[in-house]
Amino acid sequence: MHVLVLNEYYPPDTSATARNAVLVVEALAQKHKVTVLAGRPSYDPTERHAPYLLRREVTGNVTVERVGSTAFPRFRMSGRVSNYLSYLALAVPRALSIRSDVVVAMTDPPFEGLAGALVSRLSGRPFVYNLRDMYPDMALGGDIVHAGRATRIWESLHRRALRHAVRVIVLGEDMRERILSKGVDPRRIAIVRDAVELPDSLPALDHPVVREIRGPFRFVLVHAGNLGFYGAWQTLINAARLLERDGVGLVFVGEGAMKDAVQASARGCSNVRFLPFRPAAEVPCVMAAGDLHVVTVKRGLEGVVVPSKVYNILAAARPLLAVATDKTEVARFAERDGCGIAADPDSPEAVAGAVRGVLAMPERLAQMGRKSRDLARSYDRRQQLDAFVQTIEEAGAA
Repeated sequence: MHVLVLNEYYPPDTSATARNAVLVVEALAQKHKVTVLAGRPSYDPTERHAPYLLRREVTGNVTVERVGSTAFPRFRMSGRVSNYLSYLALAVPRALSIRSDVVVAMTDPPFEGLAGALVSRLSGRPFVYNLRDMYPDMALGGDIVHAGRATRIWESLHRRALRHAVRVIVLGEDMRERILSKGVDPRRIAIVRDAVELPDSLPALDHPVVREIRGPFRFVLVHAGNLGFYGAWQTLINAARLLERDGVGLVFVGEGAMKDAVQASARGCSNVRFLPFRPAAEVPCVMAAGDLHVVTVKRGLEGVVVPSKVYNILAAARPLLAVATDKTEVARFAERDGCGIAADPDSPEAVAGAVRGVLAMPERLAQMGRKSRDLARSYDRRQQLDAFVQTIEEAGAA
């Protein structure tokens, strides 16, 4: 088959969807021809491209075509929107001219699924929607946009795109439940998780980078990753204040749109630290530094966003602190599968109480870590990528 993959970000862009796109493209390319239609690098890339209309890179069975979208830094919304719109304006006509057997769309930009469905309808090719973030649900739940006529039209178009797709690939049980509520045939939905490879071991606590991340605290909660619109950040900060006398530290490692606001809310809180993203070689140190690793999804966004870092935490045999409702898969991992603890995302007292419950029980933490590793083994990366390829092949044969 010839598979066309639509996603604005592709390496050297560093977004989560860019990293995932490489994995699925390489898996598909073992048996099929793949064309990736991306934009000029703009997501914290390691290299910048001069302006062009179209640029093509060919490696084996993979062709990466980049349309000449704008490449403004994504930290300003106006620049990000310009990148989105210029990419779509150039990518859709180009996609229609590429003779592929299947069209696969991810969710960068947020309208990519609508674009993929449009290309599919106009060209008569089957459409696979690889749903990674759900819009407009995420934009509404994160207070990025307000409910109104525009969002109602967006939601209507999104539901049409979902129902048009031959297959909808989702990241977990909670996202599947959200999609079912939108009227999608359950037979068309496939769960393929962002599994990771299991590391052989983690650095010791006396490793210099691990010590730097942990700081002076005897017990450390680590939130590693994007500080986006979906987290229960105020609950976390308030819980940290309650845990200050217990010697518990909360360390954020990463950046994101909400970082300034979270830092402002933590002002004067001596047991909260903010560190930048670490290089890829130091990610194992970040994993080793946390006694509990925080994953948070605020109420109302269950299944809208499924943090892929969960699988890094499980693979590293670290316990989870799920600041999320029991409608999220991460909370189910924590409580149903014994991989950690879960607490109400609206209650700092519940979060603090859950942490205090394991402070004096190192044997329970160790058991949670073992359970995490066991669960990670059941979500083997190769197995998940094989499931992704099989889903695309089923779509092509439909």
